[in-house]
Amino acid sequence: MNTLALKIPPVAQVIITAAAMYGIAKIMPSLQFSLSGSTVLAVSLGVIGMSLGVMGVTQFRKAQTTPNPQALEKVSSLVTNGIYRYSRNPMYLGLVLILLGWAFYLSHFLAFVLLPVFILYMTRFQIQPEEQVMARKFGKTYQAYLNKVRRWI
Repeated sequence: MNTLALKIPPVAQVIITAAAMYGIAKIMPSLQFSLSGSTVLAVSLGVIGMSLGVMGVTQFRKAQTTPNPQALEKVSSLVTNGIYRYSRNPMYLGLVLILLGWAFYLSHFLAFVLLPVFILYMTRFQIQPEEQVMARKFGKTYQAYLNKVRRWI
C-alpha cells in the first residue's frame, strides 16, 4: 500500500483544498469572475453536499458499523442500502459538492482546477485503499456491489 494511502483524513483534505482555493483566489484576483447567483448556487451545493454526507453516515449508523475511514478494521458490515444504492461514496461525493460550492462562492477560475486534483487524490489515496480492505473483508458480496453501483455517481 502507498505511504499516503489512508493517512490524511478526508475532512483534513477538504480543509487543505478549501484553504488552497482561498489562497489562490487572494493571490491572483485577476482570475475572478462574476456570476449572478453564485452565492445561492454555492450555498445550495453546500447544503446538498452536507445532506449526502449525513445520509451516508446515517446508513452506517443504522448498520451499526463505523463511518470512520481511518478505522477500517472496525467495519462490521457492508452498507449497500439507502444512498449507497446510488453511490459507493456518498460522503466523499458530498465533500466534492461542498468544495464545488466553495469554488462558486470564491468565483475564481483556478479554484475549480483544484476540484479534479481533490477527486484524483481521494480516489487514489482514500477510496482505492478502502476498496481493497472491503474486498478482503466481504469478498464476492463486495465484488457484486462494485459491479452494480458506481464509485462516485
